[in-house]
Amino acid sequence: MDGQYRKDIYPGLEVAIILKKDQRTGKRTEGIVKDILTSAAFHSRGIKVRLEDGQIGRVAEILD
Repeated sequence: MDGQYRKDIYPGLEVAIILKKDQRTGKRTEGIVKDILTSAAFHSRGIKVRLEDGQIGRVAEILD
């Protein structure tokens, strides 16, 4: 599942995000969601989140 809809994302969820510095390469970083930073219900490039380790990026994939 991709991370374009805010309703699918919640704190504690394991996700793969793309950090700002990795947008060109598409390198993914895995972690647990701490905060949801995007207020809109939908975002075409992925909902922006903060991981528990402090990294911020857009959700590329929801892991399970």
